[in-house]
Amino acid sequence: MNNIAIIIPTRLDAKRLPNKPLKIIKNKEMILHVYEMAKKSNVGEVYVATPDQKIIDVVKSAGGNVVKTSLSHKTGTDRVFEVFKDKLKSKPNFIINLQGDMPNIDPTAIQSLAAYIQEKKCDIATLASDLKYDTELRDENVVKVSVKEKLSLNSYCQALDFVRVEANLEHNLYHHVGIYAFTNKALLSYVSLQRSKLEIERKLEQLRAIENNMYIHVGYIKSSPLSVDTEQDLIEIRKIMEKNEKK
Repeated sequence: MNNIAIIIPTRLDAKRLPNKPLKIIKNKEMILHVYEMAKKSNVGEVYVATPDQKIIDVVKSAGGNVVKTSLSHKTGTDRVFEVFKDKLKSKPNFIINLQGDMPNIDPTAIQSLAAYIQEKKCDIATLASDLKYDTELRDENVVKVSVKEKLSLNSYCQALDFVRVEANLEHNLYHHVGIYAFTNKALLSYVSLQRSKLEIERKLEQLRAIENNMYIHVGYIKSSPLSVDTEQDLIEIRKIMEKNEKK
């Protein structure tokens, strides 16, 4: 059993972009792009966690590891925990929750996060990039994270808050990247907590950790992978990935 497991929670019934994981980008389903980037990071075993048979069939046909999970989960982290507990028998020391809608995630970003969480300086580690204030500040599809100090390459800082729109400009504000690394103890603690008030209000599950005094540290990456939440995002990511292929 590897020390680290990367688990990708995904489902078909996203409200803003239904069937999102199966949208085709460069002749391949989005979830397969994410899976391949996770594999390329080479930090641990990779699993897709989903309640949907269509996703299971796609991942299996590509030779990937996939686990069918319960339909009743409220959050992606709950889905991750099911795989950690039942499939992996709670053995990995570190668990990376990688969102299934970032097909252009850089494998080196996953490597950086994996290296940091193994230092055990926090409960949860995540990533962020520079925020485009002119276009992203009031975009509710772009999650922002505020931190204690200005971020720089190869350094991490404690997260203060996560927001969608109502941002406190007095703090250092960044574009949050939807990937989380947990120690196994932190994951066990997190899923034992009730969903918090801010978590429900803002639809950001990381706020449950902050409201319960868990430490989230944020690392900096130069470029932000595009989180595909809308049809416009899908059009944009297709352009980006096709352009990168031609370079």
